Amino acid sequence: MPRNILKSSLYDAGFSIIFQILCRIVTFGINAFIIRHVGREVLGIMNVRLLLLESTVLFLSREAVSRAALSATSQQREKCTWSQLINQQWITVIICIFVCLPCCYVWLHCLSSVDIVYLDQYRFACYAVLLSCVIELCAEPPVFVSQVFCFVKLKIGLNTLHIFVRSVIFLTIALTDSTAAIYAFAVAQLASAVTIVLSHYGFYAFYINSLNRYKEDRNASSSCFLKSDLRDWRKYLFENMDDFPLKKLSDFLPGVMKNESKFLNSELQILTLSFLKQAVLKQILTEGEKYVMSMSPVLNFEQQAMYDVVNNLGSLAARFIFRPIEDSSYFYFTQTISRDVALSDQDKTKVQEAGIVLGHLSMTVISIGLLALCFGQSYSHTLLYLYGGADFIAGGLPEILLKWHCLAICFLAINGITEGYMFATNTSQDIDKYNYLLAVFSISFLLLSYLLTTIFGPVGFIFANCINMFCRICYSARFIWLQYKPLGINPLRDFVPSKMFLFTVFGGGFLCNSAMFKISMTSHLMLGFGCVFIVLMTWAYENRELLEVCWTYRKRLKFE
Repeated sequence: MPRNILKSSLYDAGFSIIFQILCRIVTFGINAFIIRHVGREVLGIMNVRLLLLESTVLFLSREAVSRAALSATSQQREKCTWSQLINQQWITVIICIFVCLPCCYVWLHCLSSVDIVYLDQYRFACYAVLLSCVIELCAEPPVFVSQVFCFVKLKIGLNTLHIFVRSVIFLTIALTDSTAAIYAFAVAQLASAVTIVLSHYGFYAFYINSLNRYKEDRNASSSCFLKSDLRDWRKYLFENMDDFPLKKLSDFLPGVMKNESKFLNSELQILTLSFLKQAVLKQILTEGEKYVMSMSPVLNFEQQAMYDVVNNLGSLAARFIFRPIEDSSYFYFTQTISRDVALSDQDKTKVQEAGIVLGHLSMTVISIGLLALCFGQSYSHTLLYLYGGADFIAGGLPEILLKWHCLAICFLAINGITEGYMFATNTSQDIDKYNYLLAVFSISFLLLSYLLTTIFGPVGFIFANCINMFCRICYSARFIWLQYKPLGINPLRDFVPSKMFLFTVFGGGFLCNSAMFKISMTSHLMLGFGCVFIVLMTWAYENRELLEVCWTYRKRLKFE
């Protein structure tokens, strides 16, 4: 019985949302502790400068390799052996080492200077972060296998363990000596990277051994396989794993698994190179404002910390909901639609299903974005006050930033799905063409960020991001329309929420904004909860057929 790709994608999205919530709760708690007990400058060094170093190295090292390997669907995998796929994952470590060298020099000598008080800690943390990236990428082969074979619970469980180890070690050291917070951050990064590697290889040492014994027992008793054997706990884990390629733990190492073909697949390398060009540009677009902050004296570390905290609060929906949905939908589309075959020549049922899923996903995330935009204008002040206190919101800048972030959420919502679909179904040639346009977007974004920040201050980062995402959305939407046009299908029609929902969400937002500061905070919060409830019930009523289908499908999956 084959694995259900849509089911696994849904489960992955659901568990990922839960994990993101847990992760954000921990992060917000740690940030609040740092603001109150260590200082904003330390928070800026860690959350902007050092995490930007980690993000840059990891993203550039594995994004292209991972996306290219996941694109080897069941139909395309005939051209690419499992040995080649495993070998492909180890390229991430080599890329990481080469990326670490220039990044180390830039972060230590080229970016804006760090206060002499924190300089030694900062240098040690840079080295520790780079080493942790190399260590973490040694776990890419088992991580890739977990994705392909839909080990969703394993992914969430080990990621949770990773966050737990990092948080406990950081807090233990920081509470002992608050002046060593950056040292604590560095040690926590190293420990969490080692945890990722040991936990993944430890799981597969158990899993592969158990799977081999299960196959031996099943083959030995195949002629008299009793019904009681069917209830064996191993059957739940292994019944769909006859195609599992690894026979021993050492198969994860490069060149160990038996391979009659070349060490690496040439077609996969071409696709990887295309994604690598794209990854560089996408990283600039994703973290562009942090690069501008780090390379120019636009904001000091305290202001960077303030912007980062507000940015994290303003991106709650993107981190909790949009990113997990984007990752799961990308996996679903790569497994459903073939890159190098026209839609008219593919399975019509799968193509129609993909179009319907794309339309419903886009409409749902747009609805969430509008909800954040309308009610964020009324409750930005309250949220920041409850999080950081009166001193944090003094001057009004955090509140202004958060309100504009609510607009950016709407663009984030639709851009993630449409661009994810385009990346999942583009051919290598299409990806190369888009890379040139993405280069224009990247350069324009950096110029706009610097220009608009000079004029409007930190809010200019948000303006530049909105303009950039709007242009990318237009391009992605055009691609989707042209791709489905020969089939007489237009998923873009399903993107727009219903008129009743639009009326209630804008009306509720206007009502809450009008009542702000005219009633008590408690009453204002209760009014907001009531309006949001009405908006959600309206959306549910307008999309009751979609909810019925989801509920029916959920029950069917539960009993499969």
